[in-house]
Amino acid sequence: MTRLFVAAWPPTDVLRELAAIPRPTTPGVRWLPQRNWHITLRFVGDVGDVDADSVAARLADCALPRVVARLGPETTPLGGRQIVVPVRGVEALALAVRSATAGIGDTDRRDFDGHLTIARLGRHVDPSLPTAALQSEFEIAEIALVASELRHDGAAYETIARFPTR
Repeated sequence: MTRLFVAAWPPTDVLRELAAIPRPTTPGVRWLPQRNWHITLRFVGDVGDVDADSVAARLADCALPRVVARLGPETTPLGGRQIVVPVRGVEALALAVRSATAGIGDTDRRDFDGHLTIARLGRHVDPSLPTAALQSEFEIAEIALVASELRHDGAAYETIARFPTR
């Protein structure tokens, strides 16, 4: 199954900081590979139901605000199934993306909660793993429309199009 989402990719220096976060070997915890670390601004949905060209056209016509993403102050569980790094400062960008792509794909089911997922938890894993401190920030100069193909060994991402922020 291939799905689309709109994301911001962290720069190399931030990826190095994220890579330094301790990763205990806890059964049922799947640490995501660095190539998959991103901030989801909007999940669009299954490609079969969504025309990627329509999403790209709307994003190309949208005024995307340049924002500073602030990560931290520490990792935290989210929804009992993920370990994430909270991300603040990207709310206006997410709102612009969601407004521009409204009516395409999946309906946004909840308010935006900026985060970067670093691990997924199995069904019976206690989400209260030890936290790790991290404080970093970066300016988001562009966003991406990304295709995600779910595979037995995790998701594989491909950037379809990039859009500058202003």
